[in-house]
Amino acid sequence: MSVPEEHILVIPESVIQQIGVIDGFESDVDRFLDPILGSDQLSFQPRGAMETDPSYKQLIPYVLLEWTDGDGVIRLFAYTRGGGGGESRLHAKRSVGIGGHISQEDSADGGDPYTTGMQRELTEEVCLESAYTETREGLIYDPSNDVGKVHLGVVHRFVLQSPDVSSNEADLAEGGFVSIDTLRADWDRLETWTQLAVDALY
Repeated sequence: MSVPEEHILVIPESVIQQIGVIDGFESDVDRFLDPILGSDQLSFQPRGAMETDPSYKQLIPYVLLEWTDGDGVIRLFAYTRGGGGGESRLHAKRSVGIGGHISQEDSADGGDPYTTGMQRELTEEVCLESAYTETREGLIYDPSNDVGKVHLGVVHRFVLQSPDVSSNEADLAEGGFVSIDTLRADWDRLETWTQLAVDALY
């Protein structure tokens, strides 16, 4: 018996264009995100078709886990993307973003599917045992490549009280907290969204 195809949360590109233009990192997150999440144009569509249809944007929570060490150095949880169930086009890139697609199943309880999906992705990808404060920092849209053309990233910053985070998945290899200087020294290995978020926020 075949597994039914995942349906993921998308918004027509035209809805975003009516609000304004996003190119790279957009810090005015609420201006865009509130109308998007409140739009009656939001829908769950088959993932396969959406991966190659830039007239729709897949909403992707992109959570940065930030911790400041005893010396006052800001560190971000970073990992190397494996080649498993994730986006194969990003294989072997370094990333500081935790998150993924919002699935139709995330709307099952009648609540907010975006928040439910973000928390599900976090729980699936990492074991987060620290208290934290959360802020929404911006949106990322990068049409310079085929992956970027169909995804709209929503950047969340979790400021952790302790570095109690570990990878839950083999796809998140070499996971650990690194300084911003370390990330910049490894710049060419970072995925584009990570470069955009680090440049904008740090």
